[in-house]
Amino acid sequence: MAEATDPTRGSELAPEPAGLAPEPEGFASGSELAPEPEGLAPAPDRPAVHGADSALDPVAALERIAYLLEQAREPTYRVRAFRSAAATAGKAGPERLTELAATGRLRDLRGIGDTTANVIAEALAGQQPHYLVRLEAEHKPEAARVIDPAVAELRTALRGDCHTHSDWSDGGSPIDVMARAARDLGHAYVVLTDHSPRLTIAHGLSPERLRQQLELVAELNEEMAPFRILTGIEVDILEDGGLDQDEDLLASLDVVVASVHSKLRMDSEAMTLRMIRAMEHPNTDILGHCTGRIVVGRGRPESTFDADAVFATCARHGKAVEINSRPERLDPPKRLLRKALDHGCVVSIDTDAHAPGQLEWQINGCERAVACDVPVERVVNTWDAERLLAWASSH
Repeated sequence: MAEATDPTRGSELAPEPAGLAPEPEGFASGSELAPEPEGLAPAPDRPAVHGADSALDPVAALERIAYLLEQAREPTYRVRAFRSAAATAGKAGPERLTELAATGRLRDLRGIGDTTANVIAEALAGQQPHYLVRLEAEHKPEAARVIDPAVAELRTALRGDCHTHSDWSDGGSPIDVMARAARDLGHAYVVLTDHSPRLTIAHGLSPERLRQQLELVAELNEEMAPFRILTGIEVDILEDGGLDQDEDLLASLDVVVASVHSKLRMDSEAMTLRMIRAMEHPNTDILGHCTGRIVVGRGRPESTFDADAVFATCARHGKAVEINSRPERLDPPKRLLRKALDHGCVVSIDTDAHAPGQLEWQINGCERAVACDVPVERVVNTWDAERLLAWASSH
């Protein structure tokens, strides 16, 4: 990942948003790729850095702050500032950091600003950094929520995540960082699904860049075995139902998530035909966030389409309907998820994570799956990688 300069150099970060993101079934108007809403995202707790009775690891403190900011859906540049500072601190080493802190020169290090310097200095002094304490306090109410045993059991059954992004498109972290975070959560695999070229606002991958990414993934898989990064893409469904990537490349990928990101308000008949054509394509595997709705902040209404026709097509061709776990999406609505099940569809419970801290959002999708009585055997990412790949190549 390119090194990011701490935007707090010379000034403090703005106060963090307080309160939890609501989880309504209703929605309002908005636009695709609108700014992220405020509020902390639902996610299970992760242990904080150790207590103030002993010296803390400044790198761990900075990384924990970045992780909590990711879960809170803070802007990518803010997260990168702390991850960049953590990388810089790690390279400098504890002796160098201690020397610079003693003379007030931590900001001499590239990517270290006022806020990150304070975090490092407080950690070296054996204190809980104030910035981290505040974030942990805001995270505590959601972390303390009680998880239904059936939801926890389903989350434990998940072997991987079929929809994730890296800094090759609009994600905030390198591929290896995302992969290691998924592995550390207990997954056996993660599917890398960066955006396709038409979505320029998200730095979608051209055919050449995608080929370069595939080479890197092959190298990382050698390093990280037996954990696997499965190749994939979140390919744009074009207005005519075509797919926004070269056919030969799509055919070579392990898993293809197809999603609508433009013209979300087109009329129902046209949208239905658009989605059906995409699901009839032999290279698609998963229908991503099918309504396009946003349920927090300014919101965005659902796209309108004939759900019976679309889900019947998915079932007929063996395609999965995604349960998108992002707190601002929670897509599809429960009524449509039940309809997809009635048609015999399989599902994939995915995070659509753009940062490591967001990989824990799968619990949100598990809650919705349990609420709609989704059978565990119909969740494709409870399968091992070999079965998942066999399924993806069968339609």
